[in-house]
Amino acid sequence: MLKGFRDFILRGNVIELAVAVVIGSAFTNIVTAFTNKIINPLIASLGSTEVKGLGFQIRPGVAETFVDFGAVITAAINFLMVAAVVYFVLIVPMNKLSSLMSSKEKKEAAETAPAADVVLLTEIRDLLKTQR
Repeated sequence: MLKGFRDFILRGNVIELAVAVVIGSAFTNIVTAFTNKIINPLIASLGSTEVKGLGFQIRPGVAETFVDFGAVITAAINFLMVAAVVYFVLIVPMNKLSSLMSSKEKKEAAETAPAADVVLLTEIRDLLKTQR
């Protein structure tokens, strides 16, 4: 039982996944700090002086009825920043690596496959044999 668990943990995919989770959470903290400390004040500056942030109060004097558009805009910016980094740091290099690997496999297959003229001559020979 412990051997199976050890094999599972030492498999490359699990370690890569653990590293990705740690790096992803650290990057999410950076993006959250950026949006909370830089983007939120910029969005809040668009609001009025009576209301804190970009939004409006449904019932005056009741803080729970504040509709905060700034929080939605901030969440969208967070998502777009994280998605862009994941795409450009993880997806694009993996696609590039995958295409390089597949082109290498195609090249190896082409080298081991007989030439087109040999295949054509073999087909002609086989057809001639069946006509006799």
